[in-house]
Order: sequence, then structure tokens, then C-alpha cells
Amino acid sequence: MSDGYGIETELIHADRDAAGYGDVTPPIYQTSTFSFDDAQSMARAAHAPGFERFYTRHGNPNHGQVERVLAAIEGGEAAMVSASGMGAISATAVALTKAGDHVVAQRVTYAGTRSLLTSVLSRFGVDVTFVDQADTAAFKMAMRPNTTLVMLESPSNPLLGITDIEAVASIAHDAGALVTVDNTIATPVNQRPIGLGADVVLHSATKYLGGHSDLIAGVAVSSKALIARIWETHHILGATLGPFDAWLLLRGLRTLEMRVARHNDNALRLAQFLENHPRVARVYYPGLASHGQHELAARQMNGFGGLLSFEVDGTFDDARRVIDKLSLVHSAVSLGGVESLIAQPAAMWPNIPDSPESRLMGIIPSLLRLSVGVERIEDLIADFDRAL
Repeated sequence: MSDGYGIETELIHADRDAAGYGDVTPPIYQTSTFSFDDAQSMARAAHAPGFERFYTRHGNPNHGQVERVLAAIEGGEAAMVSASGMGAISATAVALTKAGDHVVAQRVTYAGTRSLLTSVLSRFGVDVTFVDQADTAAFKMAMRPNTTLVMLESPSNPLLGITDIEAVASIAHDAGALVTVDNTIATPVNQRPIGLGADVVLHSATKYLGGHSDLIAGVAVSSKALIARIWETHHILGATLGPFDAWLLLRGLRTLEMRVARHNDNALRLAQFLENHPRVARVYYPGLASHGQHELAARQMNGFGGLLSFEVDGTFDDARRVIDKLSLVHSAVSLGGVESLIAQPAAMWPNIPDSPESRLMGIIPSLLRLSVGVERIEDLIADFDRAL
């Protein structure tokens, strides 16, 4: 595709040149291996990184098509899909670190990412420092001569904290470190981390990119050189995305901009309603002026997303009863689907709901996390009004 197209157009046409036979809707290449006309051709293909027609663990035409779209909408040179968001995050972190390296990461981050850093990389001699994402100076203070990677997530889960990506990327690059940004919650419709200085953008494509709660996938977007480096590790680890899931992801991406626009509008209106409800103690949503980082969010985002959290004015059991009284909203983990989903983070936390660690992460007993879907907003507001 030529430069200058809007994201709405890129989502539909960025993979157009990859279509083999003029198909408007691409076929599913549901095959594990590919045949060649001669032995020499097969030998050449075996040594081509990411070659799409050798063996599906190396790559698949369905991977290639969806990767073209993902690279285009995130403003990267290349993309790589994997079998889950953690597959992409793990391959990236392992590829970009080695024994003796130091990683700086924000304290509030996806639980899987935190576990990767504290339980896996630490066993292989990689040291990790966690800092407050809102304190840009803390990132600078945490940098060491052996810091090679800074891992960010903005907005963060579940309290929708915002990291100043541009400022932190500048600090990291001055120290010779690379920067990854988990852009799952924002989506490329609302935020473009590469344009803010990030080196690698990561997604759980299970969420908004897929958009229909029917697939699990992960994405890394970066320069061609870094994606080739990450792909080498990904290929060894083997978290290969199935062709059908890649096809589903491509189908979901076609409507991403329209869906995210509706998520943005619905979440803002519901956040405003909840903020004014007498039985809600606090709402966490970067689109609200009351959010402590609203101005930063408005500066680096085009929209504020479909995820919010709020504290019920009551106890752990009171918050649980709100969930039980809802009619339209599913009690379920995950986010980013067309349907609204709600979960109580403290109930998901290990050991006790009000543990010191959960408090450190801002997860209090009465907190509820809500992924706002694309239903009629008046129906959602009425549902929460009854439940509260």
C-alpha cells in the first residue's frame, strides 16, 4: 500500500498485494507443510527466515497477510504473530535479553508479563527493576550500564495508568536500551507507540484486534531487523499461531476502527454515569477529567479505549453482588470483545483478596474491571443502574 492512507483503509487493503489469486476474502491455508517442485527449492526455503510456504511453524500465508495489516496500522516495518499475547511478549523479552542484562519495567503491568520477568528471566541471570509508571524520573534513576530493555504498558491493567511513552523512550535510548510497549488496551486506533519512540509494539490480539472473543493470538510489530531477531527465538519456542486463528484475526481487523470508535464512546459515557452514581466511590478511566493523568492521555492518545475500572462504595461482597445483579454484562475475564465483560480483580488474586501485594498494585476488594462492549449505551447504563 502507498503512504497516506487512513487506518480505516489500511485495515481493509494493506494485505491486498498478498492475495494470490485475486480473492477478496483470503482462503485458509489449513496445512502443516508445503511441497516444492524440486529439492533445491525446498533447501532454499528451509533457510529463509519467516518463509511462508515451507512449514507452518516457519510461517503460513495466513500469517503473512495479517502481519502486513498489523505492521501498516502500527506504523512498523514488519510484524510477527504468535499463538498468544504471552507468546509474543515472551519471544520478544527472551530475544532481546541475555544473562547479565538488566530490564526496567513498570510496577503495574499484565500479570503474565510480571511472572515472565520475575519467575523466568530471573532464573537465567536477567535482573529486573520495577518502577512507578507515572514517575518518569524513576525510569531514569533505574537505568544501569547493563540495562538493555525497558518494558511499558499504557494504559495499564486494571487501573488504566498512563506512561509517558515519548519521555521514557528518550531516557531508554539515551542509555542504549530498547523499549517495548504493550498496546493491547489502547489499540493502534487510539495510540501509535512507534511514533512516540517505542522500538517494539506488543498486543494480545485476543482482545480488541480480534474483537469477537473467538481466538487467542499475539502480535509483535517493529523494524524488519528486530522482527527477524524476535522471530528466531519465536521459531525455537514454537508458539505458532494456527492458520484458522490467523484468518479469524484478519477478519476481525477489518472492522477494528469502527468497533474501537464505539468502545470509546460507550466507555466514556458509562464512566461519566458511574462517576456520578452515589454507590460508586471512584472511577478509573483516562477519558475523565478526574483521572490524574488525563492531560497526558489526551496528548498521546486519539481515544481513551473501552476498558474502565470502578470501586463500589462498599465491601468485597457488595462488589460481587453488583456483578450478580447485572443482566447484560458477562461475568468473565478478558476484554476487547463486542460484548461487555466484568470481573473482580481481587477475586482473581492469589491467596487473600486484600493481600499486601494486591494493595501495592492498587487492587482493592471492592474494585470491578469492566470491558465495555458495543451494545446500545442506554441499555448498559440501565443495567448498571439496576445492579448498583
